[in-house]
Amino acid sequence: MKHQSASKIEKLLEKGVQIPNPQSIEIGPEVDIDRISGDRVTIYSGCKIFGRSILILQGSKLGYEEPVTLKNCQLGPQVELKGGFFRDAVFLKNVSVGSGSNVREGTILEEESRVAHSVGLKQTILLPFVTLGSLINFCDCLMAGGTSRKDHSEVGSSFIHFNFTPNQDKATPSLIGDVPRGVMLNQQPIFLGGQGGLVGPCRLEFGTVTAAGSIIRIDELRPGRLIFSGTGRGGSIPFMPGMYQNIKRIVLNNITYIANLIALMQWYAYVRSQFISDDFTEPLFVALKEKLRMAIDERIQQLKALSQKMPDSVIAYQNYTKENASSRILKQKNEFLERSDELEDYFRSQENIAVEENLRDAFMEKIRQGAQTSGKDYISVIKGLKDTEKVHGTLWLQSIVDHIIDDAFEFLPSFNT
Repeated sequence: MKHQSASKIEKLLEKGVQIPNPQSIEIGPEVDIDRISGDRVTIYSGCKIFGRSILILQGSKLGYEEPVTLKNCQLGPQVELKGGFFRDAVFLKNVSVGSGSNVREGTILEEESRVAHSVGLKQTILLPFVTLGSLINFCDCLMAGGTSRKDHSEVGSSFIHFNFTPNQDKATPSLIGDVPRGVMLNQQPIFLGGQGGLVGPCRLEFGTVTAAGSIIRIDELRPGRLIFSGTGRGGSIPFMPGMYQNIKRIVLNNITYIANLIALMQWYAYVRSQFISDDFTEPLFVALKEKLRMAIDERIQQLKALSQKMPDSVIAYQNYTKENASSRILKQKNEFLERSDELEDYFRSQENIAVEENLRDAFMEKIRQGAQTSGKDYISVIKGLKDTEKVHGTLWLQSIVDHIIDDAFEFLPSFNT
């Protein structure tokens, strides 16, 4: 293996890859070096690269601050991964991630998003320009908002997205902004203050600001709100594991999240596909869709796993509430379990959903016109759309979200009461 690694390193050097200390790096025997550009790519000391699907485009740099371990990741142009562990994630043009980071499967960082040092990401999607500070755990969420590098959504340092519950489930995805408006790059930024947290599953509207040190436990769907919380009143109250009194909100937020991911898949299939170029190659496009499928599969699996907890939840709820048990909540729990297989099948059938095709086709014509005028620069074309044109695109994507939510709740009629 050592000989194979040395041979691949030698070929990378011949291609023009800058490797200041060739003997210090390791290249797995399965790595296809034809998928690593020789144009201004730099691999610093101590880096390790593994995986058949590795892709590194021009101008990218690995390990400037500390060694990088890279496995089955795809990097667009001018990506900087300064140090840490990265697996099954995709990074689009001009993304930067600081040292000490741990970035795992199902993660998508879109153009010009930024992550500082010591950040943990898994099943995380950041739309363009979103910035994360340092010492953050931000798994299982999607964040959008902002219009440029100077006007971006941001998460302050030492922030946590709480994505694992005392009931030991991870049906906890949080939607910070949304897809139908967020992809248009014209929404107010969202600011999550440092040393704070967000308890998933949660939804926050564009323009939301959370004060430093605040722990957010409720949805805020009104724009332009400042959320703050104090230390609160201490105490000790009875706790019944697995009760899930708020099952309707949990299920709704999970379904809404899945619907937004499916809308994003449609955006990738129709809009992103128009921008195949040297900066956004076909293999990078394929990887982007692959990671989004990982994200969709994860959310479906976690929602299904939650449904399997409902028999015990019914018992816990009845034991706790006794004669005060709500027949509506009991029916919701039982229905959620009984229809979980149908829900799963439904979600998996919706990747190619087609609704409001006239709106979609009219919007796509504007995208094609923009690409002819501005070239294959995704950010420039989207930002160059007229406001009315963006409204049409948003209506198309929102119709996908609404259709999926409405259909999903047809399986759960007791949730509509």
